[in-house]
Amino acid sequence: MISSNDFRNGVTIELDGAVFTVIEFQHVKPGKGSAFVRTKLRNVKTGGVVERTFNAGEKVPRAHIERKDMQYLYASGDEYSFMDNDTFEQVALTRQELGDALNFLKENMVIGLMQFQGVTIGVDLPNSVVL
Repeated sequence: MISSNDFRNGVTIELDGAVFTVIEFQHVKPGKGSAFVRTKLRNVKTGGVVERTFNAGEKVPRAHIERKDMQYLYASGDEYSFMDNDTFEQVALTRQELGDALNFLKENMVIGLMQFQGVTIGVDLPNSVVL
């Protein structure tokens, strides 16, 4: 659990059965009433942005996202194969799971595969790509 007072950009939380990343936060202490934290959250799976207000000190479950470095091997139809360089385990991802990252993939490229509870929720590309 993480307190709303500890929110920072990049913190991942679990809310309403989905995983969100804090992209903007503002601690507000009005002259009258109790303090609160106004946030903008990005849904990790869909990319949608929502605004949410939390009471100061409110506890929220923290989402622990596992990041694995995977090497892109090949495409076969609508599936794209990746290999973990440590365990040599292969994973096939669909076009929908890759989203826009598909336009920047090259064979043998190493990407970051983000997983939450064993389910792939996103792909982290390198900062620069030579196509």
